Amino acid sequence: MNTHPIKPGFLASLKLRWHQMLESILHTWVRTRVLPDPLADLDIDPERPVCYMLDSYALSSLLILDRVCRKHDMPRPLLPLQLDRGAIKRSYGVLKRKRGLIIQRTRPRTHSEILKHLLDRVCDGDQTDVQIVPVTILLGRAPDKETGIAKIFFSESWEIGGRLRRLFSTLVNGRNTFVRFSQPISLRQMADEGIGPGRTLRKISRILRVHFAQVRTAAIGPDLSHRRTVIDTILLSPTVEKAIDDHASANKVSVHKAWKRARAHAFEIAADYSYAFVRVASMALSWFWNRIYDGVDLHHFRDFQKIASDYEVIYVPCHRSHIDYLLVSYFIYHNGFVPPHVAAGVNLNLPGVGRFLRKGGAFFVRRTFRSQKLYAAVFNEYLSRILAQGTSIEYFVEGTRSRTGRLLSPKAGMLSMTVRGFLRSPVRPILFQPIYIGYERLVEGRSYTAELSGKAKKSESLGDLFKVFGVLRRKYGKVHVSFAEPVFLNDLLDKHEPSWKEGVNPDQRPAWLNPLIDRLGNQIMTGMNEAAHVNATNLLAVILLAAPKHALGRAELLTQLDLYLDLLRNCRYSDRVTFTDQSPDEIIDHGIELEFLQSREHPLGDIIEIKPDQAVLLTYFRNNISHLVALPSLIAASLLNARRVERERLRRIASALYPFLKHELYLPWDEAGFLRAMNGTIRWMKRQGLLLDNGDDDHLERTEGSTEEALQLQMLGRALLQTFERYFITIAVLAKNGSGSLTRAQLERLCILTAQRISLLSEFDAPEFYDRSLFRQFIELLKQRDVLVTGPEGRLEFDDTIESITEDAKTLLSKDIRHGIIRVAPQVLQKADTD
Repeated sequence: MNTHPIKPGFLASLKLRWHQMLESILHTWVRTRVLPDPLADLDIDPERPVCYMLDSYALSSLLILDRVCRKHDMPRPLLPLQLDRGAIKRSYGVLKRKRGLIIQRTRPRTHSEILKHLLDRVCDGDQTDVQIVPVTILLGRAPDKETGIAKIFFSESWEIGGRLRRLFSTLVNGRNTFVRFSQPISLRQMADEGIGPGRTLRKISRILRVHFAQVRTAAIGPDLSHRRTVIDTILLSPTVEKAIDDHASANKVSVHKAWKRARAHAFEIAADYSYAFVRVASMALSWFWNRIYDGVDLHHFRDFQKIASDYEVIYVPCHRSHIDYLLVSYFIYHNGFVPPHVAAGVNLNLPGVGRFLRKGGAFFVRRTFRSQKLYAAVFNEYLSRILAQGTSIEYFVEGTRSRTGRLLSPKAGMLSMTVRGFLRSPVRPILFQPIYIGYERLVEGRSYTAELSGKAKKSESLGDLFKVFGVLRRKYGKVHVSFAEPVFLNDLLDKHEPSWKEGVNPDQRPAWLNPLIDRLGNQIMTGMNEAAHVNATNLLAVILLAAPKHALGRAELLTQLDLYLDLLRNCRYSDRVTFTDQSPDEIIDHGIELEFLQSREHPLGDIIEIKPDQAVLLTYFRNNISHLVALPSLIAASLLNARRVERERLRRIASALYPFLKHELYLPWDEAGFLRAMNGTIRWMKRQGLLLDNGDDDHLERTEGSTEEALQLQMLGRALLQTFERYFITIAVLAKNGSGSLTRAQLERLCILTAQRISLLSEFDAPEFYDRSLFRQFIELLKQRDVLVTGPEGRLEFDDTIESITEDAKTLLSKDIRHGIIRVAPQVLQKADTD
């Protein structure tokens, strides 16, 4: 980094030595956390002078900054700043200074004097360009080592504090100090805009004020008003006042009674965020994570970190476990951002407990309130208001936890309310941040298996969360939290409906809104899958569940693991997909350690098998990464029943299947992109010897059945076989009953019964095979693509397209599987007729 060539004068040297002595004393206690990490991510030119800009003056902050700069070989703020026409006495400036010895008040000023001096120099012809680097220093904000209640009350907040508070804050929280450098501003570039020195100074000062407020908001949250004040403001809004009048008229009650009802709704909904509570909870969670997990790894967070302060952030994680609520908020907080307000089901608003959840940022929402117009008006106003004031929000677009490991269809409710809230008050642009969460073992694993096996699903409640503490005696491996490509709402609105900026009547729902919400939801879910992490459990599940009796020799399993790792490396599904850095041997040992697998000794080599009581649960982890193996599995499946297949036939079948796979697995390609990806995968399979590279571009051919490559191809083809079987069950039931015979509900029921019977008759009963939502989704897509149409009396009609699908199934499914499905279907129908 650039060094200061000029030496300070005698008095300045004396002052510098005094500061250095204070700095040495201070840093026997102070410990800093510096962002960005590494500092090389800052675009600071080492050949140009640097002037640091602080929001407000504090000697402790200045000494902390000087120490950090010395440690990282950056220009020091306490040394003179060398310019083309001489030097100035220091290399820092502040926007605000305070008066008073003990009780301090902010001195009114519009700009930094040093900033004005530097700008005047540049505008008067000084050839040196100065880089203004904003720096934020927060005491008590780096929370990873907070241990005492005193630290909590003297850490950073929006309250005004003077020297005394700063002294106590430094003593109590000095070891947890957060120093954030931001991207430099070029004074030369700003001056060259030609708007004059005065306006340029005001512009730079305004940019810095806004920037410091945004960084502070991101770090400790917006300056929230008291909950009661927020509620009073909501009740005075024109939208809610109109809803109160309408409710009073419709229900023939007084306006005052309707107002009291609206007020009760607002108190039921609103969060009561407390910095102190969050920090206490942080200490408890730090202990909890260390107790049950071997670590939590964050992926792609730095990309998010660079842009987050410019947007209103909506965190939208996938929903795998009750742990998700805590995990996302905790690690957002521990990486320098305020925990978001989290939308929680009103069933968690239990007496006594709801209050603590509100302190952590929870706001409560009823599962449905379509017919409750007053409640809807209050909730929409609350959401719109916290969005407008810069509060980040978190919710799960799937609506509930996935019991199968697949992503669920996004629910439109919260997405729609968020978009409409933004359209009403478009103060800051909105960024939706999809987050993929990958577990190696689930704390709710047993309950998920029981529910899939037919046990009645319990309502989600706080009791489920408390049961988590019963797992403290076990280890659950690692957790991976991966930040996907963000979705920018303004960009989506511009593409979908350019006229949105003209304004939307809050009482009306524009016709273009529903398609936009569907597109937004699909983009979020697709982004989650594009940021997937493949862990040891995922790999073992996808391989061993495809093996006969769920067992392989250790040597064969090692070979198959090598193949899948090579697939992930060389057939890139997305730049954001990450995978374990464990070796195949370490992956197997880790599966045994997590109690999913067991090893049996044998003279011809050890056998690795899934424990009998773990196979159903492992389908969950296989489904986490089904989208990553869908394409190679489809290609391999076309060669399970024949040694050779026409490439054009495979292309036609793949194109016909792709819309259904895309919808179920949230695949990222359009049809042309899918075919390009398929060609790339075929080239990889040829390099691996799974397909013969014989110069015949019109056909694909596999090796003989006795080879190792043929076994690898067979297992790869089985990875998605149950999905193809499920599709064929629907087609077989339709064909067996005939056009115009079944209603949608009847078809759905018969498909489930058929799949259930086939699963019970097979060697492995996997309840997720007959998951109702998957059949419902497939039937809906058949209707959308006009394969099925609804005729008189709601019965489903179809043409000979069904026959061509049946013919195509011969390529992917063996004769035994197809005939078995067809044979079982009539038995189900006979039983159905007697019901």
